[in-house]
Amino acid sequence: MANPWEQHGAFSWCELMTTDTDAAKTFYAQLFGWEMQDQPMPEMMYTVLKSGGKEVGGGLMPIPNEAAGCPPTWGIYVTVDDVDATAKTTTELGGTVMRPPTDIPNVGRFAIIQDPQGAMLSIISYFPKAA
Repeated sequence: MANPWEQHGAFSWCELMTTDTDAAKTFYAQLFGWEMQDQPMPEMMYTVLKSGGKEVGGGLMPIPNEAAGCPPTWGIYVTVDDVDATAKTTTELGGTVMRPPTDIPNVGRFAIIQDPQGAMLSIISYFPKAA
């Protein structure tokens, strides 16, 4: 394992879903000095956040169609060894799988879960890096 945030149970990524990515980019660039690196994806433009030329563990994106009507929000990812198994365990423990396990090309497999009290977070298993 190359990065400590890729171990099971570690917080590994923060992500802003917003209705106005340009305004968000301007705000956070001025607030924190973040640089923005746009990365085209099949359904959208994803922006990776950097500081001093290095990734800071976050990104931003437009709110996807399946979440239309949701307010802009920051979300967090927790690394797990097996997204599918963790999603199954979520339901066994009384939680809900809000978005089923899905692949993110060249990144990993993720799902969005909700605990029994209603708090939501994303879980992710990263694909092995090419040597």
